[in-house]
Amino acid sequence: MREHPRPRGRREAGGGGAGGADASPRRERRGDPAAGGEHRPAMEEGAADLRQRKKQNCTESDKMAPEERNKENSKLGRSPKYMLIQRFAKLFFGCLAAVTSGMMYAVYLSTYHERKFWFSSRQELEREITFQGDSAIYYSFYKELLKAPSFERGVYELTHNNRTVSLKTINAVQQMTLYPELIASVLYQASGSEEVIEPVYFYIGIVFGLQGIYVTALFVTSWVMSGTWLAGMLTVAWFIINRTDTTRIDYSIPSRENWALPYFACQVAALTGYLKKNLNCSAEKFCYLLVNASTYTFIMMWEYSHYLLFVQAVSLFLLDSFALAQTEKVHEVYRIYLFSLIVGYLLQFENSALLVSPLLSLVVALMLSKSLQMNMKKSTFVSRLLKIMYTYLVLTVAVTLNFLLKMFVPHKENEHLLKFIEVKLGLNTTKNFTMNWLLCQESLQAPSQDFFLRLTQSSLLPFYILVLIICLFSVTQVIFRRICGEPLKETVKLEDGRIGERPEIVYHVIHTILLGCLAMCLEGMKYLWTPYVCMLAAFGVCSPELWMTLFKWLRLKAVHPILLALILSMAVPTIIGFSLWKEFFPRIMTELTELQEFYDPDTVELMTWIKRQAPVAAVFAGSPQLMGVIKLCTGWTVSSLPLYNDDDLLKRNENIYQIYSKRSAEDIYKILTSYKANFLVIEDSICNEVGPVRGCRIKDLLDIANGHVVCEEGDNYAYSKYGRFCHEIKMNYSPYVNYFTRVYWNRSYFVYRINTVPLCCWLIDFQENE
Repeated sequence: MREHPRPRGRREAGGGGAGGADASPRRERRGDPAAGGEHRPAMEEGAADLRQRKKQNCTESDKMAPEERNKENSKLGRSPKYMLIQRFAKLFFGCLAAVTSGMMYAVYLSTYHERKFWFSSRQELEREITFQGDSAIYYSFYKELLKAPSFERGVYELTHNNRTVSLKTINAVQQMTLYPELIASVLYQASGSEEVIEPVYFYIGIVFGLQGIYVTALFVTSWVMSGTWLAGMLTVAWFIINRTDTTRIDYSIPSRENWALPYFACQVAALTGYLKKNLNCSAEKFCYLLVNASTYTFIMMWEYSHYLLFVQAVSLFLLDSFALAQTEKVHEVYRIYLFSLIVGYLLQFENSALLVSPLLSLVVALMLSKSLQMNMKKSTFVSRLLKIMYTYLVLTVAVTLNFLLKMFVPHKENEHLLKFIEVKLGLNTTKNFTMNWLLCQESLQAPSQDFFLRLTQSSLLPFYILVLIICLFSVTQVIFRRICGEPLKETVKLEDGRIGERPEIVYHVIHTILLGCLAMCLEGMKYLWTPYVCMLAAFGVCSPELWMTLFKWLRLKAVHPILLALILSMAVPTIIGFSLWKEFFPRIMTELTELQEFYDPDTVELMTWIKRQAPVAAVFAGSPQLMGVIKLCTGWTVSSLPLYNDDDLLKRNENIYQIYSKRSAEDIYKILTSYKANFLVIEDSICNEVGPVRGCRIKDLLDIANGHVVCEEGDNYAYSKYGRFCHEIKMNYSPYVNYFTRVYWNRSYFVYRINTVPLCCWLIDFQENE
C-alpha cells in the first residue's frame, strides 16, 4: 500500500516526531523545505542548514508558532488571551521573585557585615583596619581617587604611581585592575553622594549590590533551564546556606572576584537563553547583546577572567564537536570572545596577558578551522572522520599558536603559576620560598572533608550528584544516537524524556564537570564551582523533563509518568525547601542578631603612632599584609605589597620576609636599605607563629629556602650560625643596636628605625679621624 504523505504544516509545527525519520527520504525527493532539502549526516552541521534554522527561528517561530499555539489552545478549551495573561503573570511573579531574592541577599550581607564589625559605631581608622591584605590596597586607591582635585588627575596619578612602593613607579590601574575603583569613584562623585553617604559605605554597598545581582542571575539561569521560578528560589536558598563555600565576600570585600563574578553569572544566564532551541528573534537578540556586554565587562574587572572564559570556551567547543547545538550560535560566542579580548587589550594599556591567553589561541584556532567543518562531505563515514580531524586540528593549532605568541609577544604572564602547577603535580621539586608559600595556602590545597560534609548536610551534594548522573547519561545517549545517524529533534516534548537533547543543559553539564575537576584540585576554585552546583541541583529537582527522563529509563507503567513527573517536580523542591527552612533559618537569624566584636587595639595604636610620629617621607618595611593596611590607614610609602601577579613584587616580598629568618643584622640591613626603607615593623604573631601544619610557617619556609634547615625523616639540622633576626633584635645588643633603633612597641608590633649611618661605621670613622 502507498502511504499518504502528511500535511506540511503539521510537519513544521511538530519539528520532529516518531515518523520524522521515516518521512525524511520521501521529502528529500520532493524537495520539501521543511526537511532541509536532504538528509544531513549524523555529525555534520552545514552552513545552509544553519542559515535555514536561524531563519526559521526569526520568521516561522514568530509567525507560525502563534497559529499553532492557538490551535492547541482551542483544543484545550483555552483562549489565546487567557494563555497570554497566564504567561505574563508567570513572568511577572518570577521576575519579582528574582529581584526580591537579590535585594534580600544584599540586605542580608550588609546586616551581617554591620553585626560582625560594629561598622557604624567605629571611627574611620577602625573601619579601615577591617580591610586586610590586598583588600586594603584596593580601597586605598579608591580613597586617593576621591581626594584627587579631579578625576583626570586622579587617574593620571594612579597610572604613574610612585608613592605606593618605594623606588618603583607602577601603572596601578593596569597592574592591579582598578577599573572597579574608577567606576565607583565616578558614580560616587557624579551622583552627588558626598553629602548623603560616606565613601566607605558607598563602596561596600556597590559590592553587596553586585552580590545581589549575582544571586539574581543564578535564579534566572535555573528558571530558564527548568521553566519554573521555584528552581530559582531553591538555588538562592542553597547559595545562602552554603555561603562559606559559595563566596569569599566575608573575608575580602573588595577582591576582584567579588566585583567580576556577578557579571560572569549574568553572562552565563544570557548564554543559557541564547543556546535554547526555538527562541524567538527578539529574545535571541537580547540574550546576544547581554552576552556581549557582560563578557567584555567581566574581562575588564578581573585579571584572571580569561582563564575562566577559556573553561567556558572549551565547554562550547565540546558542545559543538558533538553537534548538540547550532554551530552558528556557538561561533557567534567565539566572536564575542575575540571582540572582548581585543577591546580589553586596548583599554587595559595593551595588556599582553590577553594576547598570550589560552582563550585567544583557542578562539583563533576555532575560527581558522571553521572552513573545514563547513565543507565536510555528505558521506556519514567521511563526516565522522573529518569531525575527528577537525577536533585534532583545533587543538593542534591552538597549542601551536599559543606557543608562538609567547615566543614573540613580550609578556610576564604569571610564570610562577606555571612553576607552581609543575610542583603541585609532582613534576618538580623546589626550595623556592614563593613556590612553597603558595603550596601552603589553604585555597591552593585539595578540598578538605569538611567541605563535602557541609554540602552533604545541606542536601546539596546528594541532589547534585543525582541530577548530574541523569543528565550525563542522557547526554551520552544523545551522542550515541548522533553517531548512529539519528538527527536531533527540533522540539523536545515532555513525554519524550530526552533532557540531554537540550543544548543549554548539555553546556551546563560539561561546564560544571570542568569546574568540578578544578575544584577537586584547588579548594579556592570551589567559589567558582559551588554556585553552579546550587543552580544545577535546583534545576534538576524542579524540572519535569529530568524526572520524565528517569521514568523513561525505568519504564514506569503503574502510574502515568507525565503526571508523576509534574507532581515530583513540585513536591520534591517543596519538601527540600521546608527542611532547609526548619534547620538553617534559625542559624541565619542567629548570625544576624548575634553581636560579634572585632577590635584590634594594637593595630589602631600602631597606625595612630605612624600618623603622628613618623615623617611624611618615611618608607616602612614589614610583612606585605601589614604594609597594605599601613598604606590604607596612613598613606605612607611601603617597600612591598600583598600582590602576587608581579615578579618584582614577589621578589621584594621574599626579601623583606628575611627579617624572620636566621640571617645576620648586616644582611638584613643591606636588604632594607636597598629599598630605601626607614622603619621596620616586626610582627610578634609571625615571629612566634605556631602553625598547625609543620613546615608551612613563614620562618620554616625561609629556613628551607636559605638552606638553614634540612628535614630528613622528621629530624631538623640547623646550618646557620646566626639566631632568628626577629628574636635577636629584641635583645638590644650589638651588632643589632648598631643598625636598628627601637622607637615604638606594643603587645603585637615592634617598630625600629633603620639607622642612616650604622653606629659601628660611625665609631670606625671617629677612631680614624682621631
